[in-house]
Amino acid sequence: MTEAQKSSTRKKKTNQKLPLRKTKKQLDNYVKYSSMALEMGVIIFLGVFGGLKLDQKLNLSFPFFTLLLSIVSVSLAIYVAIKDFLK
Repeated sequence: MTEAQKSSTRKKKTNQKLPLRKTKKQLDNYVKYSSMALEMGVIIFLGVFGGLKLDQKLNLSFPFFTLLLSIVSVSLAIYVAIKDFLK
């Protein structure tokens, strides 16, 4: 085998591995950000749901706890997302 053929063979092997690494990294990023979005959605949903139930249980005319827990849960979701993003 000549040097040109060896060099060509090395390039082909290197080119074959590169897309696999890149694809795995893209998949890892997709999973990471999808789970962050799902986590944020669950936190916000639980805050709003809890606020609605408290307002119903206490028979309040103004949805005080719904508003309060909505704001708190959005803030908490953003905090958790930033904390996970910085990892």
